[in-house]
Amino acid sequence: MSDESLNPAVPEAAGSTNFIYNFIREDIAEGGQYEGLRVHTRFPPEPNGYLHIGHCKALCIDFGMAEKFGGLCNLRMDDTNPAKEDTEYVDAIQQDIHWLGFDWGDRFYYGSDYFPQDYEYAVELIKKGLAYVCELSPEEFKANRGDTQTPATSPYRDRPIEENLRLFEKMKNGEVPEGKMTLRAKIDLASGNFNMRDPVIYRIRFINHHRQGTKWCIFPMYDFAHPIQDALEGITHSLCSLEYEDHRPLYDWVVSNVSIPYHKPRQIEFARLGIDHTVMSKRKLRKLVEEGYVSGWDDPRMPTLCGLRRRGYTPASIRNFCENIGVGKSSNIIEYAELERCLRDDLNQTAERTMAVVHPVKLTVTNYPEGQSEVFAVENNPLDPEAGTHDITFSRHLWIEEEDFLETPIPKYKRLYPGNEVRLKGAYLVTCTGCVKDEEGNVTEVLCEYDPASRGGNPADGRKVKGATIHWVDADNCADAEVRLYDNLFSDAQPDGPDKDFLTCLNPESLTVLTNCKVEKRMTEIAAAYDKTENKTGINAPAFQFMRVGFFCLDNKDSTPDHLVFNRTVSLKDGFKK
Repeated sequence: MSDESLNPAVPEAAGSTNFIYNFIREDIAEGGQYEGLRVHTRFPPEPNGYLHIGHCKALCIDFGMAEKFGGLCNLRMDDTNPAKEDTEYVDAIQQDIHWLGFDWGDRFYYGSDYFPQDYEYAVELIKKGLAYVCELSPEEFKANRGDTQTPATSPYRDRPIEENLRLFEKMKNGEVPEGKMTLRAKIDLASGNFNMRDPVIYRIRFINHHRQGTKWCIFPMYDFAHPIQDALEGITHSLCSLEYEDHRPLYDWVVSNVSIPYHKPRQIEFARLGIDHTVMSKRKLRKLVEEGYVSGWDDPRMPTLCGLRRRGYTPASIRNFCENIGVGKSSNIIEYAELERCLRDDLNQTAERTMAVVHPVKLTVTNYPEGQSEVFAVENNPLDPEAGTHDITFSRHLWIEEEDFLETPIPKYKRLYPGNEVRLKGAYLVTCTGCVKDEEGNVTEVLCEYDPASRGGNPADGRKVKGATIHWVDADNCADAEVRLYDNLFSDAQPDGPDKDFLTCLNPESLTVLTNCKVEKRMTEIAAAYDKTENKTGINAPAFQFMRVGFFCLDNKDSTPDHLVFNRTVSLKDGFKK
């Protein structure tokens, strides 16, 4: 599987570089250990859950480094632990990686496809006297493991090679009860690195594998299988998170002691991505899903890529976020606000502008003729002239935001109140003349008069208007919509912290559903067109800036032309409480 194609010219260090980039550059330069080899990386997710924002850093590093050096990146499902693996996750992982803009070509592999080779290399180690069958339970071995000064012990370490081969064969044939025996590498029981104290490299599991079925009842451990798989695929650089730094000596030991006919990969570690107000553990995310704290893996409050996509996050915003935070050796927690900033930057350039009112109150223009209507053109995106315009209608009856009227104004309030003049965005100047209330004193209708000579919002007499510009929707030509406002899933900045039950940190106000919102009528046509697209959940739904409100997208699961549902992707301004 190794691709021995020569590298293109070693790129000059320019723009954003880091220690991984510099290591790879040195390795493939003249005199480097991989001179003449093409840079080859891999992304090896375990298919036991959906990818989340924490995986994106590794994704961008693995695929990004291959891109920067004109190399290759494999996608390999690390399915050597069959307990919670499933084809559902395999399909979702591929979809998410493609959504982010990365591709592996025809280099898609399963770790379980290497089981025959893994087994043969284990036999080779036994024959070399470098592995033995051990009958100590994990608890017994741990008790005999010693401390940093005291060597560990195992009464089975000196079994004859032939006996080890016979017992390992029995393990493979299903003749040994689960947990009765393991195969251990014979390395160094006195090592200060506990990963080198005769680690288990094979264990028995009588379980149905999602791909191999019941063909195998012995399974290689990750620390044994992974370096072999990397070497068989011709990987030059095995890039992984920092918790594997202490495992690197074992990685190197494995590839140095089996007769793989390719070069030895180099493992390089980097710090994992941590973000406040969220959890990254698949186990904890699965608990949220299975116990109904969220609606599913794609709940827009989840840090999963399918959840972020459903909320309206864009591939560009996530990749820019990963690029901005950089690559380091020290773990740190990034503020969620930084991810939101990257999202705003992208959506501000690409999202179509539209009028929408999420807390509606009726506005009646009392001197505008009943039954009359006119059309105004609205820019789809003022930052992109080529985005064009769309038409909206104006009539006597409008909807405005409830917060845009106060019967008794507070200091510095510049919106509608009796006697104050404001601009209706893109339409006319209006002056508030009063309001109508129900029996309980709630405002049900705001009254105003418009200046016919101010079409477009510019008065004919050139007077200066100190009032604000407010948005609106034509009540005679609009559509009803459900709007879902999302906040952080956790109210605690570090719900994953020590001595914390993350479930007690859930934010009870992480979702607010508004059911009486008003949007432009054309949204039903946009929703109908989107409804006909294939794989709605695998692509981004149409994104909009609800002017003065925030960025929103059609919900890719629940929205229909007859029942519009919009998710708030992010507010217009950073409302995050530091």
